[in-house]
Amino acid sequence: QVQLVESGGGLVQAGASLTLSCAVSGIRAGTNYAMGWFRQAPGKEREFVAGSAWNGGSTAYADSVKGRFTISRDNVNNMVYLQMNSLKPEDTAVYYCAARKFRLSTTPDYDYWGQGTQVTVSS
Repeated sequence: QVQLVESGGGLVQAGASLTLSCAVSGIRAGTNYAMGWFRQAPGKEREFVAGSAWNGGSTAYADSVKGRFTISRDNVNNMVYLQMNSLKPEDTAVYYCAARKFRLSTTPDYDYWGQGTQVTVSS
């Protein structure tokens, strides 16, 4: 079974940086998964934040985070990261790591999801 375990969330001040990590298990060599980060604030729908194709050849970002967030993946160590810079209060949400067969998608139609990690940005 594919499992995603997230870490790195927390409470930070506006303008600070934070890196989220996603440990991936259950994906064997030769399997292809696009990886994505989504977030969901209370009362709002889950929204796409950033994504990376299975081979890292393509990335995509929501307009709201482009230039501030960076997604990266280490397929050898089965890790996915989301580097978040210049954080704003509106970035406050539960952040989810997700995996999808096989193409990168900007909608929440992914096959596997992490448990979510809370990111809170104060003024």
